[in-house]
Parts: sequence; structure tokens; C-alpha cells
Amino acid sequence: MTTRELNKNLLKNGSYINGVWHNSDASKFEVSNPATGNNIIAVSSASADDTTQAVDAAVAAMPAWRAKTAKQRAEVLHRWFELIMQHQDDLAAILTAEQGKPLTEARGEIAYGANYIQWFSEEAKRIYGDTIPGASPGSRVVVIKQGVGVVSAITPWNFPNAMITRKAAPALAAGCAFVVKAASETPLSALALAELGEQAGIPAGIFNVIVSDNARAVGNVLTGDPRIAKFTFTGSTAVGKKLLEQCASTVKKTSMELGGNAPFIVFDDADLDAAVQGAMVSKFRNAGQTCVCSNRLFVQSGVYQKFSEKLVHAVNKLKMGDGSDSNVDIGPLINLEAAESVSELVAQALKGGAKTLVGGAVNEPGSRYFQATVLSNVTADMSVATEEIFGPVAPLIKFETEEEVIGLANDTDVGLASYIYTRDIGRVWRVCEALEYGMVGINEGIISNEMAPFGGVKQSGMGREGSKYGIEDYLEIKYLCMGGLDR
Repeated sequence: MTTRELNKNLLKNGSYINGVWHNSDASKFEVSNPATGNNIIAVSSASADDTTQAVDAAVAAMPAWRAKTAKQRAEVLHRWFELIMQHQDDLAAILTAEQGKPLTEARGEIAYGANYIQWFSEEAKRIYGDTIPGASPGSRVVVIKQGVGVVSAITPWNFPNAMITRKAAPALAAGCAFVVKAASETPLSALALAELGEQAGIPAGIFNVIVSDNARAVGNVLTGDPRIAKFTFTGSTAVGKKLLEQCASTVKKTSMELGGNAPFIVFDDADLDAAVQGAMVSKFRNAGQTCVCSNRLFVQSGVYQKFSEKLVHAVNKLKMGDGSDSNVDIGPLINLEAAESVSELVAQALKGGAKTLVGGAVNEPGSRYFQATVLSNVTADMSVATEEIFGPVAPLIKFETEEEVIGLANDTDVGLASYIYTRDIGRVWRVCEALEYGMVGINEGIISNEMAPFGGVKQSGMGREGSKYGIEDYLEIKYLCMGGLDR
């Protein structure tokens, strides 16, 4: 994939603030293609002052946006959705070039992200309040919901389109203005969204995109500026904790979608072909770089061998390579550090007694490509099972009983996604209710969609994205007490 093949009208090289593109030669950083290591484009790096300027613009623009009717805001969001889908192939090409995932997956992410905009364009018209019986004959109690205020966000590199739309769509639908810092590894998808948002009629100052390789300086503004009412973040638990601390001084409303350690549980009575298919999409999509990836594959002893064989057979069919090639199934990891981290986890597991059934290494020294890997004889105390892998490695752990696997699955301080495969309806209810996770996939490997509430428990964060619940994180409840009505 070369820069010449990308849509130049959507390929931007500077932050989008108050409806203006900010391109400066003062400080730039290169955005590279992880498949080739080649640079795509040099992007201007925004400063703390630039970020404050974006907040200024959001504060100034929000009253007029909030004053629009819900239907008017919905119409703008729907035009944004339509433009994104019209440019799906162009956006996918940009996404693959900067992030590395195969084009098919990239096209899927564009549609997935756009669906959130479509969904919340409709939810904008369904922000309902309440009337409550008054405490006296002359009083009435009314509850209304209003947009929380200016919203700031920091989003990750693994889904550079969808992680923004999942946050921006409900914010704008609720009448809020939005300032987002896109990941420095993948800023181009965010900037393309801004270009299409402008074409859709989003007013200047309502949707601002900051791109910078100075995360600390920008983050300090987005978490510390008292004019920002809400901060939302997707990323690691460790970083999320630090950002929460920074938000505490101004008591911001926050929503956090943090790390996971998803168990994928296969019981003896499972449809093994369906379980393998689910494991493939859950584990190896985006080269294992998703927060809801199956991180630990627990397989009951009665089907452990057969499941292992079927999984290895499926993994052997995967083709690794540059995501811009149409027949590639799995692309590179985001950078060399990511490949080294996955290599170290695998090495520790092998040293502890695990066995490699397939894969197990980078393709060649210094490569960002890590082979799709299946490990057997893994124990629950190995680092490959206790840490979030964020790579294409499937560690298989044998278990005997339902009670045992529930204990193993819950033995972690995070609780985002989980998966179970069984045909016993009683077991479905027992296990699902016992699992300490915000989401459970039952005989299903892909569980995220705009109609469902996405989010976790424990140290996987707080709040929900998507569904009718997702807009609530961008609203405040206001109680109106009416008196003297009997006079």
C-alpha cells in the first residue's frame, strides 16, 4: 500500500480544530505502515496550547449545538453515517495502511463504527425524562436529561475508526461538543472522520481531533481543564488508572473501557466445529490485538485433544501478510515492541512446560509479524494466561469441572468479555451468572454491535458504549420542582 493509492482528499496531516486544519512545520512525526515499515505521511504534532484552543472552540460552539432540536442533530449525524459508508473503501485503505489489519477487517470496522453513528442519530430523539407524583397538591416533579457538557476523549490504535465513533456519536447526539486525541500510531483514520464530519454539516468546534506524539501534554489538558465535563478513554488498565487520578481534581464524569483477560470456555458437550470457528474470530481477528480477544482458552478434558487438533488445523490455513493484499487473513502487530512482548510471553510459557502446536515465533528477526500460535499444556499461573497477550497466541488450558473453570475464569482483576460453548441450557445460565464479566458470548465469538451495551466490570472499567444505555453516560439528570400550582 503506498500513499499514492490513498484518497488524498481524506488523507490529512494536521489536527482539526474549530473547523480548521492545523498544519505546522514546527513539530512533525511520521505515521508508518506496520506491514512494511515505510512512512505514509508526516503529521503535525499538536501542543498543549493547541489542545486548549480546541477546548475553547468546543466551549464556544456547544450552546448553539445543544439548542438544536434532537431531530436536527440526528439529521447531521445521519448524513455523517451516509458519507462514511459512501467512502468505506477509501477509509478502509487508510486504516489498513496505518494500522495493518487486513482490508476485509478494515472494511468491517468502518461499517461497525458507522453503525454507532446511525444508532445514536436515532437515539438522539429518544432522550426521555419523567414526571413523578408531587409531594403536595400544589407541586409537580419533572425530570429532564441534558447533555453533560464538553466531552474529551483519548482513543487507541487498534480500532482507530470505531473507538472514536462509539464515543463521539452519543456525545454529539446528546448535544455535547467533543475533543478527541487520536493515537499517534493511527491518526489518519480520525482525521478522515473529521473531514467527512465537516462535509456532513457538523458545526465548527463541535468535533475536534487532536493528533500529537506528546501524549502527556495533550492528556493533561483533556483531563485537567475544568471546562471539560466528561472524559472517556479506551486503553490499558494501567493508563486508565492514571487518567482517572488526573480527572479527580475537577471531578469529571468518566467512562473507561480498559483491559481484559477473556476466558473462552469449551465444555465437553460443545459443538466443537462451532467452538473452533468462534475461537478463530475471537482470538485471531486483528492479529489478536483487541480488548475482547480470547486470552485464555479453557477446554474440558473430554474434548481437549480433539479441540486442539481442530484448532491447529484451522490456524494452519491462515495466511499472514500485508493487509492490503486481498487474500491475507492476519496482518502484522502494530510495532516491534508489540512483537517482542508477545515473543517474551511465549518464551516464558515454553520455559514453564507449555508446548507449541503451531507457530510460536516472529517470522524473522526484527519482524512485526508474529505467527498465529497455539500452545498446549498451559497452566493458569503462566504469564501468558495472567497477562493480556494482545497478539495471535491461543493458550490452551485443560479443566475438569464446571466449578473449577468458573474459579479459574474469575481469578483475575479484570472482567470485560468472556465466552462459553455448551449445548446445556442449564449450564448456560449457571455459568453466565457466575462469570464476573460485563459481557458473555454464548456459542458466539463476536459479541460487539451498536445495539448492545459494551463494557466491563472490576478493573476493566466503568460505563457502557452502544445500545440505549450508551447515551446515558453523556447525559445529566436535572430535577425540576414546581410549586404553587394549587393557587
